[in-house]
Amino acid sequence: MLRTHYTKDITPKTDKEKVIVGGWVRTIRELGSLKFMLLADMYGSCQITAKKGDVSEEIFSKITSFNKEDVILVEGHVKENKQAPLGAEIVPEKFTLLSKSDTPLPLDFKVKAGLDKRLDWRSLDLRKPEVNAIFRIESMIVQGLEEFLNKNGFVKTFTPCIMGTTSEGGAEVFPVVYFLKEAFLRQDPQLHRQLVIAGGVDKLYDIGPSWRAEPSHTTRHLCEHRGCAVELSFIKDEYDVMKVEEELIKHAFEKVKKDCENELKILGKEIIVPKTPFPVIEFPNVYEILSEMGKKVEYGEEPDREGEMLLAQYIKEKFNHEFFFMNRFPTKVKPFYVMKSNEPEWARSTDMIYRGTELSSGGQREHRHTQLMKQVKEKQLSPESVRWFTDHFKYGVPPHGGFCIGIERIVMKLLELENVREAVLFPRTPERLVP
Repeated sequence: MLRTHYTKDITPKTDKEKVIVGGWVRTIRELGSLKFMLLADMYGSCQITAKKGDVSEEIFSKITSFNKEDVILVEGHVKENKQAPLGAEIVPEKFTLLSKSDTPLPLDFKVKAGLDKRLDWRSLDLRKPEVNAIFRIESMIVQGLEEFLNKNGFVKTFTPCIMGTTSEGGAEVFPVVYFLKEAFLRQDPQLHRQLVIAGGVDKLYDIGPSWRAEPSHTTRHLCEHRGCAVELSFIKDEYDVMKVEEELIKHAFEKVKKDCENELKILGKEIIVPKTPFPVIEFPNVYEILSEMGKKVEYGEEPDREGEMLLAQYIKEKFNHEFFFMNRFPTKVKPFYVMKSNEPEWARSTDMIYRGTELSSGGQREHRHTQLMKQVKEKQLSPESVRWFTDHFKYGVPPHGGFCIGIERIVMKLLELENVREAVLFPRTPERLVP
């Protein structure tokens, strides 16, 4: 490796040690016989201090020859200094230029830029500590999700992203060229997860992308998003699924709180680990609650965005909780594979809401072949179009259910970002396909 230390290692503990650090030149200042450089890497920044007489003339003059965002190596000795970042600085003995940066920069770190410009120059944007912190937290959330699932016996699986038919019978799909056949990017990995359940794998999960061709320009929607999709079998009902989901979320939040102290400090955020169990409200009670709050939703329909926000307000006031499940949705608005409750008008379908935004959909699936085919007809789908999926249910499938949590949406709501695109490295939206 070219370097021996990261900037985070430059502390009083490494006083007098010889080090080589590498990174981007962030700022340079002159103050009489002193010259200062701030060098940044993925962990933060450290101060390089050259004092006339303490360093060679070549080093003293060279420190101010660099451009902002040049990539360099600095070799020198650590010196304790209470006024420096982390209480120490580097006295330079050698500079090595690795990559020269053009000037002026297209994205100035000191000027607040619009999101579109930031996304156009994402590599520069990522060098800001606040932006970098978002994705380090996102990484830790995913680690927390996987840690919980692995610990509890869930098998990590990989399901296909290219489908021979639409997974939900809808029109919001992206067609792709697949030799001489028609194919689509998946909307959700659920149906293949169910086939793995049918294969005898009791508990599994799949973390990966899905696509929806929605011409939506809201702050919550993406054409390509990532989800943590979980499926489990031998359940009593959808409440077994909800119990796993709430414990999964709790564990992920605990991990971020524990392992992302620096990133949370940079963003000025505090993690509130949710208490379990999460509150649950069911249809048709949802209509009554919203009606009392002045919001009318037609019987048999599901609430819109405003309705979700009002329900979140209701839960916060009554239970002092930022999470809740909305359960037993109207059967008519749900896909063919969702199991009906004992009252067929309502389905064993659940949404998890956090701070007024839906993070996941899930519930119990219909595992009985006869009933499944009946629901295919009720939804006016061609039995032939779903036979690749439904035929497997002829040969014994246990009661099962699952959910898919939107990873970017968790990050957005957890960190109170204004737009979900801030939680995506390179967002794909109706108008954005590059970089």
